[in-house]
Amino acid sequence: MSLFRTSRQLPALPEAVFAAIEDPVRLARWWGPQGFTNTFHTFEFRKGGIWEFTMHGPDGTDYPNQSEFLEIVPARTVRIKHVNLPHFELSLSLEPQAGETLVSWVGIFENHEFAENARAFLESANEQNLDRLEAEVGRGEAHGG
Repeated sequence: MSLFRTSRQLPALPEAVFAAIEDPVRLARWWGPQGFTNTFHTFEFRKGGIWEFTMHGPDGTDYPNQSEFLEIVPARTVRIKHVNLPHFELSLSLEPQAGETLVSWVGIFENHEFAENARAFLESANEQNLDRLEAEVGRGEAHGG
């Protein structure tokens, strides 16, 4: 197993950050590295719910994704299990801090060799994902949907 961890302080309350996660239209806008887009097929945002989508790379490559929501605590935690390859669990934690939110992103990959070979890409992709989340939170609901 391999662990990836990153965090970012966002200038918004946990409820505002969570709103950008639970709304599939907003989530599709920011999920993934820079230049990637998403088409959601199934989005059952509840414990045990299924999330199926295709991530479209900037070069036109499609990446099918299938996940299950393991845990959802509003404005606090979202945990998913990626059920197609590569297998991993991802936890997003939202901690209130003086009117802002500390977003902690922890991924645990089953295949150590895959994860270590992809570590540089994955770490960069995670930072880009948080950049996109921060921009989406900044848009707010008034500009969303």
